[in-house]
Amino acid sequence: MLDKPVLLHYFGCNDIGLIVAVMKKQPTLRDVAQLAGVSKATAARVVSGSSDPIREETRERVNAAVRQLGYERHAIAGSLRSARTFMIALSIPDITNPFWPEVARGIQDTLEESGYTVVMLNNDWNMEREQTHLRRMGQKQFDGLIINPTGTLNADLTKLRLPVVVLSSGDSFPDFDTVASDSADAGRMAMEHLIGLGHRRIGLISGQLRRRKSHTHRDTYVRLHREHGLEVDPALMIETDFSQESGYHAMKQIIALPQPPTAVFAVNDILAIGALQAAQEARLNVPDTISIIGMDDIFAAATTYPPLTTIAKPKYDIGLTAATFLLERINGASVAEPRHILLPCTLIHRSSTTARF
Repeated sequence: MLDKPVLLHYFGCNDIGLIVAVMKKQPTLRDVAQLAGVSKATAARVVSGSSDPIREETRERVNAAVRQLGYERHAIAGSLRSARTFMIALSIPDITNPFWPEVARGIQDTLEESGYTVVMLNNDWNMEREQTHLRRMGQKQFDGLIINPTGTLNADLTKLRLPVVVLSSGDSFPDFDTVASDSADAGRMAMEHLIGLGHRRIGLISGQLRRRKSHTHRDTYVRLHREHGLEVDPALMIETDFSQESGYHAMKQIIALPQPPTAVFAVNDILAIGALQAAQEARLNVPDTISIIGMDDIFAAATTYPPLTTIAKPKYDIGLTAATFLLERINGASVAEPRHILLPCTLIHRSSTTARF
């Protein structure tokens, strides 16, 4: 800190208020403890968000002292003392997909209450990039990881020796807490909707399979056809990348068939919006000539013309639940077995699907 004579020379005699402000030291944890009437150790536990049992009255006094003094926790010093960085990594495959911001908001809102910062790691469906991110986990730069895997397997995550929550089905990640939407039921809901409207020739636009899964939307598509006595035509099933452009080209391929479908199930809204664009370019009326249903219920799904029928996933709740599970693991909660949660989805019927009898 500059000494007093230097300050007087630099600011001049008329700047005494600024001098006092500069010379005033930053409040310390000891100051917080003294004002709250507690030990420094107790103040530290409250400020760090520790799960140790602390009386609510004591916690409120410490938080009031923090606000009154304007105390800010020194993250680096705190991490050296506690062996925690208070940083959580969120690894996702596609930052451009509007599905993820709401999931991330649920994660961030939950973790910030306990003093953690969320760092987004995007791999663009690139397994090598995802592996690079995982190596950073091994360097102890983060206290925990929430991941929607692109190519990572259960065995890869066990090597990290780090609290991990997986945004996926528990079938593929038996050793970890997992949180996801009920994808199998969501696919069934979409197909039952179209079949219930009288459609008997239905196209499928799905993503390419990048890792082993116990269930895919293709499985649901085939099973529902067989349950309803419908013919399965491989020409109607297109696997492609999860992009609007890919949905557009897949739809062009489907509607060019000698016997095109009367409805299409696209497994996310981005693909469905691309399919809608291709149908309109071909001057096919949606939904009278061809119905389209998507999945996720991103914001754009309600703003297309016509508005897109879709299966809404509980995006915020997925993030909130995953973050809650991770905090419990970080704080050593007595949870013996991994938890595998599938959250229910909801059909949102808009104007891109209609009956065909």
